[in-house]
Amino acid sequence: MPVYLDHAATSPIRASVLELYVSTLSEIGNPASVHSFGQRSRQILEQAREDIANAINCDRNEVIFTSGGTESDNLAVKGLYWNENNKDSEKKVIVSAAAEHHAVLDAINWLVDSQNAELYLIPSDDQGVLDIAELEKFLDKNSSRVALISVMWANNEIGVIHPIAKITQIARGYQIPVHSDAIAALGHIPVSFAESGLAAMTITGHKLGGPVGSGALILRRDQKITPVNHGGGQERNLRSGTPDASSAAALALTITEAVYEQVELATKHREMTDRLIAGVKQIANDVIVSSENAPRLPNNAHFRFPGCLGDSLLFLLDSDGVSISTGSACTAGVSGPSHVVLSLGASNDEAMGTLRITLGHSTQDQDIAAFLKAFPKAYEGAKKAGLTRR
Repeated sequence: MPVYLDHAATSPIRASVLELYVSTLSEIGNPASVHSFGQRSRQILEQAREDIANAINCDRNEVIFTSGGTESDNLAVKGLYWNENNKDSEKKVIVSAAAEHHAVLDAINWLVDSQNAELYLIPSDDQGVLDIAELEKFLDKNSSRVALISVMWANNEIGVIHPIAKITQIARGYQIPVHSDAIAALGHIPVSFAESGLAAMTITGHKLGGPVGSGALILRRDQKITPVNHGGGQERNLRSGTPDASSAAALALTITEAVYEQVELATKHREMTDRLIAGVKQIANDVIVSSENAPRLPNNAHFRFPGCLGDSLLFLLDSDGVSISTGSACTAGVSGPSHVVLSLGASNDEAMGTLRITLGHSTQDQDIAAFLKAFPKAYEGAKKAGLTRR
């Protein structure tokens, strides 16, 4: 049986979610319509909003449905920047992390190129954790010019967990709004919007067993942003367009189930990743385990193999029925070293020799056993090939 260990890219849809998704797709009606069909769709949509709020500890009115993580990140980054910059034209600086997700970094860079924004990247330590001292130092001198801070809750490539509560505590002293992409964290570690201190938070469902194309921006009730899309004024007049009630319902059930299972699955996944890491170290004694000595997601194991190409390992393992990745699927097909791994101080060659294994709700012990059985042969082949694609 083929083995799938790339859940940070996307995860198989849960049977319960698929059943609900298909059944709600048969419902007719625009949630904005006042007739009975429309009101049924509205009921589905609002129940989904309520369920998500209960799962992540926020107010139901703080849930803004979107098409997924990238849209939510763009709405948060651009919307917060425009709102803050319109109030004070001196607020041009956006602070983020050197290892941030491209959905955030590219949105910021668009603002830099077209809106005269400025980007300041906070470095990470050699484990990938955001340098809090550097953040404090920068804000102490430049806080009056900072429009927002955007730092992901946990890194989707290397699995490191950032100190979000500490970041928001520091930012609060300067009245700077903080956004966090929590997609990699949700369902794997505790995530509470109310306790986080965040102004905005991005979530999605397809990496937890929901359908692709479902997501939400969680926006604090007292936080204003400028909308990116304009039209019918749906979703608090912040995300115009007919809401997809079926996707919202599927997203809500996915998150509800993932949060309910989180503690049990985290224990199971931590044991599995520990077994994976130990098995890889037995074969590749010079392997570097990313963020090994930092707070790390329980379902993530990220490796660097000196003298190997990650792509070689990927293809050799895939030919043996084991599917993994070399890094973020959001930059799939882009040749070159990962900016995340480079931020750890790795060389270009080291950054080309990576492998990421991520577990999900459907991962079983036999999947781990299959990887450990296939890995020695794949590693030997990749080692012989060396760094030939340069």
